[in-house]
Amino acid sequence: MTEEMNQIDVQVPEVGDVVKGIVTKVEDKHVDVDIPNCKQTGIIPISELSSLHVEKASDVVKVDDELELKVTKVEDDALILSKRAVDADRAWEDLEKKFESKEVFEAEVKDVVKGGLVVDIGVRGFIPASLVEAHFVEDFTDYKGKTLSLIVVELDRDKNRVILSHRAVVEKEQSEKKQEFLQTLEAGQVLEGKVQRLTDFGAFVDIGGIDGLVHISQLSHSHVEKPSDVVEEGQEVKVKVLSVDRDNERISLSIKETLPGPWANIGEKVKPGDILDGKVQRLVSFGAFVEVLPGVEGLVHISQISNKHIGTPHEVLEEGQDVKVKVLDVNEAEERISLSMKELEENDKAEQEDYRQYQAKEESSGFQLGEIFGDKLNKLK
Repeated sequence: MTEEMNQIDVQVPEVGDVVKGIVTKVEDKHVDVDIPNCKQTGIIPISELSSLHVEKASDVVKVDDELELKVTKVEDDALILSKRAVDADRAWEDLEKKFESKEVFEAEVKDVVKGGLVVDIGVRGFIPASLVEAHFVEDFTDYKGKTLSLIVVELDRDKNRVILSHRAVVEKEQSEKKQEFLQTLEAGQVLEGKVQRLTDFGAFVDIGGIDGLVHISQLSHSHVEKPSDVVEEGQEVKVKVLSVDRDNERISLSIKETLPGPWANIGEKVKPGDILDGKVQRLVSFGAFVEVLPGVEGLVHISQISNKHIGTPHEVLEEGQDVKVKVLDVNEAEERISLSMKELEENDKAEQEDYRQYQAKEESSGFQLGEIFGDKLNKLK
């Protein structure tokens, strides 16, 4: 009875069947497995262990591993089996689901090849170089053995083609973090940032995964011709949030508002009686505004421009002209400085008058001495 039952239990698998086997021996180029209730020994050629190239069978399996295998050939004393075929069937089903749902999964980079990276996900998966990172990578050598989060971006079972992307995962994470950060931003906040790039109209500053614009007018308290005059790419800066447009993901920032104002402690820098060099910035009907320090302008009232009567400041001054001025008054609280050009003219006039008087005395004295010496000379004759 027992012998009859054993004969009934013994099975002869057919090509295409999936069977379970336990690894009994691992050779360099093949693996022996025991198939329960089967008289034949199972053999897995090294080429049928993985969808990727395998140097040694021991790199993939070890003794006592239990495997699911597909029968590829039936011989009298052995079954030729494939682990790769079973892995591929399951992988394609799994990949189709992941492709439809855009599911993120992880896989280890098995090889670095020309044009990208290769992973084993039951089938050979390829990550093109352009889909590895959101930034440019020159050398992928260090990626071998690294585990990456991936999504399937292209799938073609007939062509055995699986294209994966790590970049898409990274960009999605960056976008989510960006949205979260945008929700926390409020006008008035002061943050640390790094200058990412410069344009003619300002500087883009990274304030934590998202860029904001510092318009050229917000770079400094003084006039800026071009952004590169005051900041450079990679520079760490402190910025103040001016406005946040969450719908369009636009952030306006200011470096200027984090810096001490040009009028701060102006009373220590400029005092009444000081004579300063300045540049005429603006001419108005009642006078001229002259910049005496970066971002600090004082007013030369029309009555203080010249000793001569003038109808408008334009008669004697022009914008951009370099002038010398005397400080009459400093009002730090109201950010006002009163200046005079006329007083310097008066000083010049007084000095010229003194010089003329001195010169006249010398001429007069010289003439009298000449007369005296002339008389003496006459007597000698």
